[in-house]
Amino acid sequence: MSVAGFEGSYMGANDRISDQAIMECKICWTPYDPAEGDDFRQVLPGTPFSMLPEDWHCPNCDAPKEQFMVQTDPGAPAMLEARRIEEQVAKLTADFREVWHSKMRDVPLVNKALSVKPVGFVSHEGRGLGVLVSPWFMNLIMLPREGEDWSALVPGAKENIDFPSGTYEFIHNVREMGGGYKACSLFSPMGDFQTQMQATDVARAIMMELFKDENRAETDRKSEIRAGREAEIATVEEAEAAQAAEDARVEEMAQPTRRKLISAGLAEDAPRDAADDAE
Repeated sequence: MSVAGFEGSYMGANDRISDQAIMECKICWTPYDPAEGDDFRQVLPGTPFSMLPEDWHCPNCDAPKEQFMVQTDPGAPAMLEARRIEEQVAKLTADFREVWHSKMRDVPLVNKALSVKPVGFVSHEGRGLGVLVSPWFMNLIMLPREGEDWSALVPGAKENIDFPSGTYEFIHNVREMGGGYKACSLFSPMGDFQTQMQATDVARAIMMELFKDENRAETDRKSEIRAGREAEIATVEEAEAAQAAEDARVEEMAQPTRRKLISAGLAEDAPRDAADDAE
């Protein structure tokens, strides 16, 4: 397969075009559409321009592939988005690898059979989303979309985020190299995993199940969150009711005798005498 570039666009850089790019010979304007392939050279439909044989030539004028230029590239935006997310993930991964080597390696609860590895990152509503596996945690990670600045996120702040499979609690954080991100804890510690492959397979399965509507009944935390809030409200209401009862009791004890004040309420009221009434 060819690693040589082409003259007409992006200075011949094959990594600047997507697999969907339609190329055009700048000599005779014959196009190469990867969806159609090339019957003349028995190139199967679905073959990207970058994967054509090194000796492939224009089927019309025999010009070499280096003489082709980009006519249109439907996949370019998605490719650029994927590259942006890859760069974000690379920074975050490097950050946690530094944490592993400098701070976590000798911590007793870490699983030394594992390493820091990103798994299954995709673009979700313009934001990078995937799983980060490490020797001490497995987290679902969300990264900011292009133009978003998450450097001001408050570490430890919580946010509930909806997915087809349910509602999940994410915790905000900011790293020096990776910047701001949001993390949903999946496993911690990681002692149940025997190998890196096992942890990676679980991470991939999580990414698949995350977007399945049929999992909502098992994973939806909205009712749990609502129940928690209702419990908090009930606790407050109980406290307020108890306080109201105490206030009423205190009101009934208005104008207490001197003896009750001195004894902190432990003594019984004595019959009032003239001295008490004078007080």
